[in-house]
Amino acid sequence: MYAVIKSGGKQERVAEGQRVRVELLGEPVGTEVTLQPVLLVDGDTVLATPAQLAGASVTAKVVGEEKGPKINAMTYKNKSNQRRRWGHRQHYATLEITAITAAG
Repeated sequence: MYAVIKSGGKQERVAEGQRVRVELLGEPVGTEVTLQPVLLVDGDTVLATPAQLAGASVTAKVVGEEKGPKINAMTYKNKSNQRRRWGHRQHYATLEITAITAAG
């Protein structure tokens, strides 16, 4: 059984026991979070419509936080001495999927 969850504007395929890195949720380490699946597959059964997924849920535990790779960039305009350097480093939460439950 696996599910496709939506978190932070991105979708990720998950199964029980898997660790997945999603955008920071704002929850402390050790808490349980419930995510709504977009798709749930159990053998030959596929649940995809909102009516079918009404009772389905994916439970995960926050096991850590980490930072992604550093992204460096620069903007530059010719002949005007205008330049700017900037960088970004995304923060992520690491989730361990504990349970995937279907409706009913």
